[in-house]
Amino acid sequence: MREDLRVAAYAVCVRDGRMLLARWVGRDGTRRWTLPGGGMDHGEDPYDTVIREADEETGYTVEPTALLGVDSVTEDHSRRLGSRASFHSLRLVYEARVTGGTLRHETNGSTDMAAWHPLEEVPDLERVGLVDVGLTLWRRRPPNGHLEPPAVP
Repeated sequence: MREDLRVAAYAVCVRDGRMLLARWVGRDGTRRWTLPGGGMDHGEDPYDTVIREADEETGYTVEPTALLGVDSVTEDHSRRLGSRASFHSLRLVYEARVTGGTLRHETNGSTDMAAWHPLEEVPDLERVGLVDVGLTLWRRRPPNGHLEPPAVP
């Protein structure tokens, strides 16, 4: 089985009770809200990644102010021509504040929209799990940057 690793950096931007999200567009056309951010380029520092990706997806210049934590997810999935792959996503989650720019939507990228959402409405959005991870890290601020998996009954 092929093994794929993707390292990415994301921003949790909360201002005036609202959270900045970008709307991710899947290959099948599904649309779900996610944290601004994305994959690191080879040789790029993750701090620089989150700044670049937030700008690309939202139009804002952000300043990462704290590393909230690291989220590590593995899953098996199908690849083209029927083969299987073990995919490992390593996601560095930063708290960030907007320091400049103007809100705009990404063109020709993996997202099609950016918007501020009231925190109390985020649970009702069609979203990826990373949004919940980011919010939980932001609220709990675990000293070791790691969220314990939920207990299985």
